[in-house]
Amino acid sequence: MSTLVNRNITLKGRRTSLRLEPDMWEALFEICVREDCHISNLCTTIDDVKEGSSLTAAIRVFILIYFRNAASATGYEQTSQPVLVGEAV
Repeated sequence: MSTLVNRNITLKGRRTSLRLEPDMWEALFEICVREDCHISNLCTTIDDVKEGSSLTAAIRVFILIYFRNAASATGYEQTSQPVLVGEAV
């Protein structure tokens, strides 16, 4: 049995499905709440800046970088704007 959860989102006006672990979905929704944005807008931004990887892989990297930056010495202030895939503090 797969531990991945399939959800549909809209990217650039087209419906697509993503399969992520439940914890990844929870983290993505938490980021959307913190950043006051819709999940489709966030995923579209990630899709626009990803380089040579799948969208699901880019989302996982984004989540890792986002929360790593939030846990840094300066904390939440650096995550007041979404950190794009591949950017570091």
